[in-house]
Amino acid sequence: MVAVKDNLIQQKSYALALAVIPPCRELQAKQHEFVRSRQLMKSGTSVGANVEEAQGGQSRADFLSKMSIAAKEARETHYWLRLIRDSKLLPEKQSHRFSTLPWKPAES
Repeated sequence: MVAVKDNLIQQKSYALALAVIPPCRELQAKQHEFVRSRQLMKSGTSVGANVEEAQGGQSRADFLSKMSIAAKEARETHYWLRLIRDSKLLPEKQSHRFSTLPWKPAES
């Protein structure tokens, strides 16, 4: 088993989860915006959860399935971040943080 400190995907997916929490809290507290913030919170934290689950996969197929789900959640997170940024739900200074998140989805 590879240690978390040696697994870049685990590190970045965990950092992503930590990075989406503050804007979600702000959206809920200051804007009373619960739908998009909840969607962002769910998808943004699910990436790392699925990466972690994949590490304990029972087979190669199980590992690949969980990693595939993590990739889909990352794409969904990217969608919610863009939507929140472009709809100007957060001040520009706060939404600018989105461009510095520790990941960038693969181009399809």
